[in-house]
Amino acid sequence: MKLQRKNRLRATALGALAVSGALVLTACGSDDNTGGSTPGNGDKTTAASSIDCGKAKGQLRASGSSAQKNAMDLWVKNYMAACSGVEINYNSSSSGEGIVAFNQGTVGFAGSDSALKPEEVAESKKSCKTGQGINLPMVGGPIAIGYHLEGVDKLTLDAPTLAKIFDTKIKKWNDPAIAKLNEGVNLPDKAIQAFHRSEDSGTTQNLGKYLAAAAPNEWKYEAEKKWPAPGGQAASGSSGIAAQVKQVDGAIGYFELSYAKSQNISTVAVDNGGSAPAEATSENASKAIAAAKVKGTGKDLALELDYATKADGAYPLVLVTYEVVCDTGNKPETLDTVKSFLSYAASEDGQKILTDAGYAPIPAEINAKVRETINGLS
Repeated sequence: MKLQRKNRLRATALGALAVSGALVLTACGSDDNTGGSTPGNGDKTTAASSIDCGKAKGQLRASGSSAQKNAMDLWVKNYMAACSGVEINYNSSSSGEGIVAFNQGTVGFAGSDSALKPEEVAESKKSCKTGQGINLPMVGGPIAIGYHLEGVDKLTLDAPTLAKIFDTKIKKWNDPAIAKLNEGVNLPDKAIQAFHRSEDSGTTQNLGKYLAAAAPNEWKYEAEKKWPAPGGQAASGSSGIAAQVKQVDGAIGYFELSYAKSQNISTVAVDNGGSAPAEATSENASKAIAAAKVKGTGKDLALELDYATKADGAYPLVLVTYEVVCDTGNKPETLDTVKSFLSYAASEDGQKILTDAGYAPIPAEINAKVRETINGLS
């Protein structure tokens, strides 16, 4: 047992070094993207004209949501290319782990696919000192239902059917409930292998919110970060589920659209009761997210989504992923970097690059409030 533990610790350390090294390499190679200029603090480069480095300096550590990893990779690459001497190190783990790290004071901000719970807000006051943790919606997008079924290129499912699949009540791909939604499709007599997250996950919680809202008779579980249903197979992170779905014929799982696009994984069209099934696209997710309302108070901008929408073309299985920061009481040594980096992520240019990666920008009215709140962090 001790040997296994040492090996795990060694692997974790090597993994952390690899991530840090990759970020340093990104920074070292960034000169090629600056049009020959030498960016410094306060510079706005030709590579990313909207980035104001301000007084940013040193290293900023953050961690959390794997759902926003691909968006974060884009932001970090552009930001580090523009801001010499600044290193952003985002550890893509899970929403739950990110919030724990934030409340322990070991990171400057956390990424989370779910807004802070009241008890998490209370816990955050220990690390925020004079303030508390708040939720800043930074990126939205569809939670894709990816599948691997040889010979089946298009597949439609609805919320009740998805609920039964992930609750292992539907076990075969040629089940009558699936066949009814896919007339003319030759569905194989093959066992369904449903994959879910092994760790606490905001993506899991958002899937649970959707199933509970759109299929309340079939999905009786509370929407929590921990997977609630029996059966199925577990994998770590969105990347882990995507890898399993990619490899296993008969598999189905859930992850952000960016993972499906990057690995060429087929995705389910969702029948939300509208005139036609909605494909998992950034545009269709934006139609659902556009109806989001701010439910947070004060500087907290937590959103309420309508998972049971029946609007034509609206892909209902969506998430909004947040950056969790202190409203006041941020660490002085990282405050300027947090504000500068998140200001870029929330900027027009920062939001514009999300669509091609499979994400959906935050609605403009809400995003304006995000930028205002970031500017007032202290």
